[in-house]
Amino acid sequence: MTSTNSIRCKVGDVIEVEIGKVVHGGHCIAHFDGALIFVRHAIPFEKCRVVITSIGKSFNRGDVIDVLQPSPDRVIAPCVFAHRAGCGGCDFQHISLERQRQLKSAVINEQFLRIAHMNIGVEVEEVAEALHWRTRLTATTTSDGKLGFYAARTHTVVPVTDCVIAVKEMGMLELASRTWKSDVRVEISVGSGSGRSIALAPKQSAGKARLTQGSHRLHHHVRGRELEVSQDSFWQSHVMAPQVLTDALLECAKIQSGDYVLDLYGGVGLFTSVMSHEVGLQGRVDLVEASKSATQDATRNFADDENVNIINGDVSTYLSRISHADVVVLDPPREGAGKSVVAGIVKLKPRSVVYISCDPASLARDSAYFLHMGYSLAKIRAFDLFPMTHHIECVALYLPT
Repeated sequence: MTSTNSIRCKVGDVIEVEIGKVVHGGHCIAHFDGALIFVRHAIPFEKCRVVITSIGKSFNRGDVIDVLQPSPDRVIAPCVFAHRAGCGGCDFQHISLERQRQLKSAVINEQFLRIAHMNIGVEVEEVAEALHWRTRLTATTTSDGKLGFYAARTHTVVPVTDCVIAVKEMGMLELASRTWKSDVRVEISVGSGSGRSIALAPKQSAGKARLTQGSHRLHHHVRGRELEVSQDSFWQSHVMAPQVLTDALLECAKIQSGDYVLDLYGGVGLFTSVMSHEVGLQGRVDLVEASKSATQDATRNFADDENVNIINGDVSTYLSRISHADVVVLDPPREGAGKSVVAGIVKLKPRSVVYISCDPASLARDSAYFLHMGYSLAKIRAFDLFPMTHHIECVALYLPT
């Protein structure tokens, strides 16, 4: 059966709509003759002319092509490539910084209310300047060797001359002026100081990239400690994220000397690097991580730490092998931990659980699991670690009820 939406809208139609609230994923919603539309480049309460870009069974998608009644929070984007036909990365550049954070707060609060039935009222905290914060990014080259980024929801590469959210040490002006091999993925990373590495892979491949410049392992300084991070290991992209997140972790976890702590999805050991000091020689931190690259980095990073144990493996499997932990810290991928992992954590009866999340929907879902299993959300903080985009980072504390 043909959907109502597809009857009332078709790709290429231009319509005038009143813009509604922002939703998870950074789009705003609008309605036209009964059809639901997810709109890019809008701000709530604006009146806009929108072109339909795709149709679906339950909703359509559209882009703003003309703002008829602009929001007072609409600004000129600092990047010339931040427009509907440009780079698909920074989807909030047209919004004032304060309003960006307000919209992100609204998304977190709405997700918790809708999914977990919790009214949390969190506000997204400003971290640093909104430009020149990103220490890791992936670019792509065109068929004629120009460096660029994908346009939103396409495989079209938009050539750029700079990236205003990249740290200056990345040297994007110079990198964009080069002629590259055609149709490759370009992974660029910057460590503490001036270290930079570049690795290439075919753009359609999900495989490991080949290092072409710099060291395979960069060094990052966190609270006076140096950590090695390989090109293909995960590391927080915001230059201030390690400091901000470890501060929030220690504030929430209240780790004590002698504690047995689990660092789940622990990566190269960002959180272990501060927790190992807190537990002391009488305590222990078990870092559990599925990525072999990350656990190899972690093994080097904590080679001299007798109170740190590195485990390469599945988090759920490891949880089934132990019977108790004093504190559990988890930083899962975007899809979250899930019901079985939450159950495995609760079974250990930890004094506190600290959850670092980059997705408010999966965090809200897992918060509901914790609540139903006897752990309530005691505190949550949200940080603007992805300014100019719709992405958010949260740190949540759960305590036994």
